[in-house]
Amino acid sequence: MKSSAQVIGLPVISIQNGVQLGQVKSLVVNPEKGTIDFLIVDQENWEISMKAIPFRHVIGIGEFAVTVEEERAVLDLNVIPIANELVNKKITIKQAKVMTRKGQLLGEATEFYMDEETGHITGIEVQIGNELRIVRADHVITYGKDLLIVHEDAQQTLVSNVDELVTLKGTQVEPLIEQIVPTTVDNELDELRQKQIDMLKGKRVLKDIVDVNGQVLISKDTILTKEHIIRAQEEGPDIVIELSMNVE
Repeated sequence: MKSSAQVIGLPVISIQNGVQLGQVKSLVVNPEKGTIDFLIVDQENWEISMKAIPFRHVIGIGEFAVTVEEERAVLDLNVIPIANELVNKKITIKQAKVMTRKGQLLGEATEFYMDEETGHITGIEVQIGNELRIVRADHVITYGKDLLIVHEDAQQTLVSNVDELVTLKGTQVEPLIEQIVPTTVDNELDELRQKQIDMLKGKRVLKDIVDVNGQVLISKDTILTKEHIIRAQEEGPDIVIELSMNVE
């Protein structure tokens, strides 16, 4: 388990080339899943666009470095619109007010912890009066820009040490209550898909792209059409990211 402070600032190393690709600048939170989906990377030669690593392409997060297989794991943020959308939500967790579903203010978030293998957020450190306590992530209902909403039972399960947290490895935490989804979500999703089509259409695929069952979805050297990209979108965001990493 790592705190955000233990990850931010680490150098990013390519295993294949043995070179430093940059440093971790920030972590991109997916508020719907309660996960870290991308690492924003600061590079010396950065001029125009922001760079990001999809969490699924991180090999390891150690004490001294974040490792990826190769340089291609670091992508232009414009190539992965879903990351751009999450960045624009500006969910930082730190300094957010922590409030129960019934309106009781617990305190202010000062840090958060994550499973470095899965990217799942496991706990939120909260300043409550003069003390620091940790709220289990499975009690978080909503990750907002300035406010975290937690279940009222969160107060009864506060822990004082990160070692007491139950690591949520490989699990998807079920929400404790039904969340209200904005009616704009469908429109935003349509816009995101159209951006992906505009960005990838006409590009050549550098390797076979396989679906979730391991079957070839789009063959190497295919020139992408709108239909190819829609097919990838229907397979899920991981397939779109894989496709985005392997075109020219």
